[in-house]
Amino acid sequence: MLFTLDTPVLELKGIGIKRSEMLSQVRIHNLEDLLKYKPVRYEDRTRFEKIAHLKADQQVLIEGIVSVTGRYTTPMKRMRIFEMVVEDESGSLPVKFFNQPYLDRLFKQNQTVILYGIPRLDDYSDGIALHNPEYEILSSQSDKKLHTGRVVPIYKKVGRLTSRMLRQAIFQSLEGLPHKLKDPLPESVVAKYQFPDRRKAFQEIHFSTSTGTRNPTDFQALQLHQTVFHQRFIFEEFFLFQLGFQLSREDRKRVSKHRRIEMKDRVRETIDSMLPFSLTSAQERVLEEMEADLCSPHLMNRLLQGDVGSGKTVVALQAMILVFENGYQAVLMAPTEILAQQHFQTIRRLLEGTRYRVAFLTGSVKGKNRATVLQGMRTGEVDLVVGTHALIEKEVEFRELALVVIDEQHRFGVLQRSRLMGKGAQPETLVMTATPIPRSLALTLYGDLDVSILDELPPGRPSVKTILRGETNRQEVYATVHAQLREGRQAFVVYPLVEKSEKIDLKDATKMTRHWQQQVGPEFTVRLIHGRLGADEKSALMEQFRDGKVHVLVSTTVIEVGIDVANAAMMVVEHPERFGLSQLHQLRGRIGRGKHPGLCVLLVGASVTPQGVQRLDMMCETRDGFRIAEKDLEIRGPGEFVGTRQSGLPEFFFGDIVRHREQLERAREEATEYLRESLESSPDSGFELFSDFFAWWKEHFKLYHVG
Repeated sequence: MLFTLDTPVLELKGIGIKRSEMLSQVRIHNLEDLLKYKPVRYEDRTRFEKIAHLKADQQVLIEGIVSVTGRYTTPMKRMRIFEMVVEDESGSLPVKFFNQPYLDRLFKQNQTVILYGIPRLDDYSDGIALHNPEYEILSSQSDKKLHTGRVVPIYKKVGRLTSRMLRQAIFQSLEGLPHKLKDPLPESVVAKYQFPDRRKAFQEIHFSTSTGTRNPTDFQALQLHQTVFHQRFIFEEFFLFQLGFQLSREDRKRVSKHRRIEMKDRVRETIDSMLPFSLTSAQERVLEEMEADLCSPHLMNRLLQGDVGSGKTVVALQAMILVFENGYQAVLMAPTEILAQQHFQTIRRLLEGTRYRVAFLTGSVKGKNRATVLQGMRTGEVDLVVGTHALIEKEVEFRELALVVIDEQHRFGVLQRSRLMGKGAQPETLVMTATPIPRSLALTLYGDLDVSILDELPPGRPSVKTILRGETNRQEVYATVHAQLREGRQAFVVYPLVEKSEKIDLKDATKMTRHWQQQVGPEFTVRLIHGRLGADEKSALMEQFRDGKVHVLVSTTVIEVGIDVANAAMMVVEHPERFGLSQLHQLRGRIGRGKHPGLCVLLVGASVTPQGVQRLDMMCETRDGFRIAEKDLEIRGPGEFVGTRQSGLPEFFFGDIVRHREQLERAREEATEYLRESLESSPDSGFELFSDFFAWWKEHFKLYHVG
């Protein structure tokens, strides 16, 4: 039967509806998807052993003839066993299959078989027997050997589909495909990098013909997924992904805004007079980039990336003022109520005395207050609304929303982002993050955004020292915190758990709050804050901490972002080995925000490993968020780095954005150049030539599109 790469897997022999549904759970719908399901490893099943030379507990490959077959059920455990005897010129071997009685219809006397497995000492055979081996039945010596007698691909099980079943389906797919497959890579790129033919690459990745015992170097490359065939598909995935991003940029340029935003002298004077301090050169540069976007005929779609305390909110606010002065509205959505509250207070303080109206909307705003805010948004009386997920609810409407600002956007689901953007007619988009994102991850998460980086902290920002301490230093840490409190400072103490867990032996925030109260004494107040508290409770606790009524705030990572208390000068993080480096960097950013130097103590548990200590040493060596983020990405991988799957990370079949970052960079360069040349050579119909591909790309990567 002839196939194409678009042939549904359902058309393969042995793949019915149930099995095709199992495959769809791992994004395998057609033959191309199936062929991209690469083996997790390979086994060299090319060296045959003689039966007389076999030893127990060593993996072996034998070829022989079936002399006896039979099946029976054990009297005690009622286990059904199919047994046969296989012979070669050196001897014979019992072979047993447990709970597979149907095999007596498959194996017959005088068949030639190849078996691969581990012989075990057998109580009933008075010697060794082969249990549940992989097998191949040969009807002639010229038969193609699929499961044995070759370098065999091993696949991760999919539902109830075993590696053997997947191997059969993939082999069947390759047998039915034409010898020449359409190549999605441009001929120029294939020639430049000397990539192998696509059909040949699929063949070699699954059923290698060029590796084995006689070529150990190539076999190792195969095991490590470093062959030229693997490299071909890594590059192909990255190229197509980046080409889609470049087309997305071009698509935005083709859309002209219906609104007009102008930077007039009056607007410039308003922006300059609003701040009680001068902008850093980095802030001025980023503001110019955003102003150019907003005043251009095309939509802004920009990522504003800046380390903790670099002044992102101030820059974003000035972009908002440009929007206000042109008669439009803006919205700022944050992932937590604490962070939203922090933004609201900062912006309201900076806009005090101006004519701009700022409102706050979260799930905790109810009754008349909520109705007033919603009415002001609809009529245009409110220029800016700051809030959380409550902003995407159906009842929320704007008179004319022109600018959407999303803070820490990787904490939002895709639908949440798109619903907020849908509140306006083609709104400008600004995505902010305080998490320094390594370039390889930024190219994958935000490839269709223009990037602005605030790489300079405001002058006069006090330093924060980070030190590593162990259980033997605990009393010293208590004394240091006590000394800080006596000097009028405040402190955070952070734990990975709210309450004690039976599964993990870690100190928890609830129990340790009482302990810290005993340590610092009755003259100081210790309180606990965590994510399970209601919004009102959290707000009240934070207000007490800001007012100095609470001296030590014991917390989980709920304080990771959005906490700005100038008097908080010390932080103790218990079990820091349980946190990611970027998360620790974010937590550390909560202190040293006033005039006093900060001190962050990483108090490791007794069970910390040497590797864990080495990882934490980096926190003590540098405050460079980008260096820390690169290391964190290498250690934890992209999924853990950004959080949940909804965060926007695509799943590649072959590519890994950490290990293959150089290929990602090259693929982006090639995709950019290829699109530029294509559009220049066909200026009238260039973009339309990619319309089918762009439709596929948007569907294929729909969960990862930011704008």
